[in-house]
Amino acid sequence: MRIAFDLDGTLIDSAPDIHAAVNAMLADNATPPLSLARVTGFVGNGLPHLVGLVIDDTGLDMASHSVLTQQVLHHYTHPTQHLTIPFDGVIDALETLHAAGHRMGICTNKPIAATHAELDRLNLSRFFSVTIGGDSLRLRKPDPTPLTKTLSQLGTGPALFVGDSEVDAQTAHRAAIPFALFTKGYRQTPVRDLPHNLAFDHPQQLLAWIAQNSP
Repeated sequence: MRIAFDLDGTLIDSAPDIHAAVNAMLADNATPPLSLARVTGFVGNGLPHLVGLVIDDTGLDMASHSVLTQQVLHHYTHPTQHLTIPFDGVIDALETLHAAGHRMGICTNKPIAATHAELDRLNLSRFFSVTIGGDSLRLRKPDPTPLTKTLSQLGTGPALFVGDSEVDAQTAHRAAIPFALFTKGYRQTPVRDLPHNLAFDHPQQLLAWIAQNSP
């Protein structure tokens, strides 16, 4: 099976590092910090969109959007400490899927350089033969193009997209690809209101579903 994974909120809990980077940028601009819950609610549509929401929320100047985005990216890629870790059971699940011969890729709205850096730091790159980030193509999720591109580079056969958010659910729906929703990610919408083939709160449930639905 071809399996494309979202990254933030699906495989890794990166919200603490994103939160720290946003607040470092706000401190640089003499602006009070935001809560972890507030910043986590902005995750999913890529860094430029997130920074736009931060600007709206804090009253910073939207004309400085590109500069502020680069400041957040700098703080994210040069943290004072690394807070991001894989979710419980993720590494074991990826090892099981890899050993079983499933072809896996990453389809994320995170900038590609930051994506590779995080995958390398957490020793996750070894599982994925394809990685597409938010700036790899002209279009980002929820446009289906990044997902269809990821899956096409994984070859042919049955496919699955695994994600955690409204953006991921919409992307899979637009691409007409089965969707597995990780319920402990950064989603704001109730599970029942998002189209999905599987909702799971631990990777072992995902493994069982894939085993039952693989040819």
